[in-house]
Amino acid sequence: MNLPNYFLADLPPEATLSATMIADACQTLKRNRERYLAHRSTVSLASLLSDVARSWLEPDYSFRKLALEQGPAATGFSAATLASGLDCFFRQLTLENFQALLEQDLGHAQRLDKIVAADAEQKADRGAIARAPELLVHIAAGNLPVPALMSIVLGVLVRSAQFVKCATGTTLLPRLFAHSLYEAEPKLGACLEIAEWPGGDHTLADALFGEAGCVTATGTDETLESIRMRLPAQARFVGYGHRVSFAFVTNRVLTGLNSRKVVERAAADVVAWNQLGCLSPHVIYVEEGGSLSAERFAEALGQELEQREAQEPRGELPVEAAAAIASRRSLYEVRAAHSPDTRQWVSRNSTAWTVVYEAEPRFQLSCLNRFIYVKGVKDLTEALQSADSVRGKVSTVGLAATEDHAQELATELARWGVARVCPLGQMQNPPLAWRHDGRPALADLVSWTDWEL
Repeated sequence: MNLPNYFLADLPPEATLSATMIADACQTLKRNRERYLAHRSTVSLASLLSDVARSWLEPDYSFRKLALEQGPAATGFSAATLASGLDCFFRQLTLENFQALLEQDLGHAQRLDKIVAADAEQKADRGAIARAPELLVHIAAGNLPVPALMSIVLGVLVRSAQFVKCATGTTLLPRLFAHSLYEAEPKLGACLEIAEWPGGDHTLADALFGEAGCVTATGTDETLESIRMRLPAQARFVGYGHRVSFAFVTNRVLTGLNSRKVVERAAADVVAWNQLGCLSPHVIYVEEGGSLSAERFAEALGQELEQREAQEPRGELPVEAAAAIASRRSLYEVRAAHSPDTRQWVSRNSTAWTVVYEAEPRFQLSCLNRFIYVKGVKDLTEALQSADSVRGKVSTVGLAATEDHAQELATELARWGVARVCPLGQMQNPPLAWRHDGRPALADLVSWTDWEL
């Protein structure tokens, strides 16, 4: 399947972009938005997105097949990992979920269509409408494809023209998704642009930012600050910086056959997107006192990751990433040889997965790519004390707890500053309406007009 040249990212590799090309593309997007998108109803756009999502879940869908054929070479993820991640994402895009997102973030499902009033506003004789920027610019990170896809979905829902700037070599999945939208409705596709160029090209970036009404960006804190400094005063900025995540397993769930299920869920979080996202765990804290100690949990996790590797291989790594894992393994091999407080389980003849058990509970940053720490703690309080170095930077905690205990623990995590608490096994599969870094996804993009009756 050959993709037509609908987007700048479809141009041959030798094509050179200029500031004039970028500015012209942005102005064209704005004109197309006014003609084809600005006056669409929210329900029609949600229906279109839902229909496209259902197509992506079909095994024979041409764009899905192309993603699984070309994706491993382009992204480094195996076809099985890509299929699993894409399925989790597109299953969320349903009419019911879109309505829940709109009501949660904007207070009313028709808030983008006309002036409406939720119950509390009706009592106060008030109404309001939410307005999207003409042009949304997304600066996409290159480690995972789903955040870029989600940005596009939100932009369509609020009726903004969109320009997605990808890191070099990471456009395949955003391009395929954009082409699938274009195929479903060409006029909508004409309000979307995908491009890539190396970071640090300020001439192209300045041309892009000069046309933007709102800029979203995902990346390191340094990258976000660099972008923020270059934006014109009128452009809103929504940045998602560096975050880490961990898991906490209570001793109450580590009983009998349930222990096996908990280990399987922990492995699912390590395997999902090869542990590369901000939602993936670096450390799994295991509360001592259950029928499975933290050390035995780590051993069982290694066995489970070995089985997962056969079903969903990690894929090839760049030399430097594989070398980082080998170096880290060597360090813990030496420690394990001299202390019973450290043990390590590794994949044979590869760097496919690594489990390190340490009695020392201090939070450790993993080198990722299925490299996970397991640490024993007395309780959640000790786990949080041990993770104090990343307090304020924790995106998600995957929690394995009994139903009668979970709310108490989630409240404690919330008060400590965690933005999202979810069941273990679902860390890389947030619901559509989740509040990224604790902020409402749609509400961050819009401006409001209030009407006092």
